[in-house]
Amino acid sequence: MSQWYILPFKIRNSIENSANDNAKHNRILVTIILINLSDNSLQTATRLKPQNMAETVTIPARLGKASIAKTGQSIRVINTHGNQVVDTWAFNLKDLSEFQSNEHTRPTLMSMMFKPGDSLYTNKRRAILEVEEDTSGGIHDLLMAACDDYRYKLLGCTEYHDNCSDNLINAMKEIGYDAPEVPSPMNLFMNIPWTPSGSLSWEAPVSKPGDYIQFRAKLDCVVVFSACPQDILPINGVDRSPTEAHFSIF
Repeated sequence: MSQWYILPFKIRNSIENSANDNAKHNRILVTIILINLSDNSLQTATRLKPQNMAETVTIPARLGKASIAKTGQSIRVINTHGNQVVDTWAFNLKDLSEFQSNEHTRPTLMSMMFKPGDSLYTNKRRAILEVEEDTSGGIHDLLMAACDDYRYKLLGCTEYHDNCSDNLINAMKEIGYDAPEVPSPMNLFMNIPWTPSGSLSWEAPVSKPGDYIQFRAKLDCVVVFSACPQDILPINGVDRSPTEAHFSIF
C-alpha cells in the first residue's frame, strides 16, 4: 500500500524573471512536494527527521562519519534499511583520552544491555550519553571489538578490507581530530546472542527499516559512526550486504 508524505523544500534561486509580478519580491520560494514513499534511504530518513528539521547526515555504506554533539543535544541514529550495524563511539570533546567505554558501562549498569533511561559511561566513569528512545527492539552489542584489517585476514581475506577501526580514524580526521586509540564501540543494532554456557553467535539484526536509537549528550563530545562493512558474517543481514545509515544531532 502506497504512503504519501508532504516534504518542504527551499528553492534558493532568484525568481525575479517570474511572470507573476507578486512573486518578484520573494527570494526564497517554499514548495510542497508529494512523494510516494518507496523503500529507499532518502525517503525513509526524511520521514524520520526530527520535527525541528535538524540535518540528516548519511553514514555511507562501509564508511564512517563524525560530528560534534554539545551537552544536552540529542543524537538520533537511524537504521535506514533495517539490517545495518552502526559502530558508535563518543569522545569527550575537551579531552579525547576520555571516551565511552563498554568495559566501564557494563559493571555500572550491571547489565550486558542498555535501555532508555540508562547512561553510558566513560573510561573515567562519567556519564557521556544517555539513552532517550529506542524503537529498534533494544538489541545492541557491548562485547565485540571494532573490526579491523587483521580481523578480515582471520576470515580469509588476502587483500585490504574496509573496516570500522580505520573508519573511526578517517572520520575523525575529516573533522580535524586525531583518534587517540580505537576503543571498543557500541555496536548499535548488532545481534550477538549469548547462552548460559557462555557461547556467542553472529545473527542478523532484529531492527526494521527506519528504526532508530536516540541519545542525549551528557558531555560535549565527538561522536563517530561507522556503517560496518562486514560482508562475510551475517551481522548486516542474511544477504551480507552493508548499506548506508543516517544520523541527526538536534
